[in-house]
Amino acid sequence: MIDKFVRSMAEAMNGIRDGATVLIAGFGDVGMPNALLDGLIEQGAGNLTVVVNSAGRVHKPGAATQGIARLIELGRVRKVITSFVRAQSIAGDWVRDGRMEAEVVPQGTLAERIRAAGAGVPAFFTPTGAGTLVAEGKEVRTYNGRPCILEEALPGDVALVEAWMADRWGNLVFRDASRNFNPIMAMAGALTVVQTHHICDVGQLPANEIVTPGSSSTACCMSRPAIQS
Repeated sequence: MIDKFVRSMAEAMNGIRDGATVLIAGFGDVGMPNALLDGLIEQGAGNLTVVVNSAGRVHKPGAATQGIARLIELGRVRKVITSFVRAQSIAGDWVRDGRMEAEVVPQGTLAERIRAAGAGVPAFFTPTGAGTLVAEGKEVRTYNGRPCILEEALPGDVALVEAWMADRWGNLVFRDASRNFNPIMAMAGALTVVQTHHICDVGQLPANEIVTPGSSSTACCMSRPAIQS
């Protein structure tokens, strides 16, 4: 019987190793797998490359740090690949001080690089960023009179995502705007770890609302994340 649920956070985090590339879904707080981030912090893996839409909020002196900012503050992130690094943030401080590398990618290009990895497309050309610092060191070709730069797919060793509903086969349903980066990151991770708000029996999920099928991800509940084999 296929059952992708695991019994503990420790079991869910077991496949994350030092030096891994970790895709972390979410747009701001929406769709962010916060429970899994806490589990990763507790698990202890370091020297990570983190792929995330934004590398953290404005840092308020004296306030406790959480999530990605906490992971960075603990010195566990070697590099972030992101569409935005706030100057007044933990990530901004670490990049400015040379303690962490940052690769800033236009948001649409970031999403497409991740989606391409999940679709098995190794690279693609895009006009976004042509003629700017984004194009430095990249191949440029002209299509329909527009210069386009070559961008490579961006797979992850692990993807941390949040779902609204899931079953034991790993079929996932996302809710409204929380869908954002979650489906494409679930596709692009060699190992996908999911936290979900609701657990459903097999066959209970509305078929036309399943965005991520169990063949490309796994399922979990809020307290029992699951991993892809």
